[in-house]
Amino acid sequence: MRDSLGGSIDGVEQTLSERYAAPPAWWRRATIAAVAVLALVGLAWLAWAAYTESTPKVQSQLVSFHVVDEHSVTARIDVRLASGTTDATCTVEALADDHSIVGELHFTPTTGTNRVTVRTERIATAVELPGCTAEGQDRAR
Repeated sequence: MRDSLGGSIDGVEQTLSERYAAPPAWWRRATIAAVAVLALVGLAWLAWAAYTESTPKVQSQLVSFHVVDEHSVTARIDVRLASGTTDATCTVEALADDHSIVGELHFTPTTGTNRVTVRTERIATAVELPGCTAEGQDRAR
């Protein structure tokens, strides 16, 4: 028995390809090509990001610090600048017992060891080096 549209009432006789049009033949190739292009773009971005993060223009490390008196601390910082790096800036912070910043110094580093004195508003118990930045390197290291 059939209904007025030609379909079977007793059971499903039509296959999906008869009921719905099959996708065009080029659709599969276009999908594969689009996925390949997106994968290549993603891999290129990943390679660029890895290279950029692994070769910073400036790197710094706090080696030691000494509390001189109630209003100053000295710090020894090792800095490595990549060749051709200009406008590098480093930040050193002096911290009190309650972890509040009691002194801060921004300075232009040179390659090698940099000795700096940070003026403080009260006695500092620790020194922190958030890092150094350069043109094109926004994240302090």
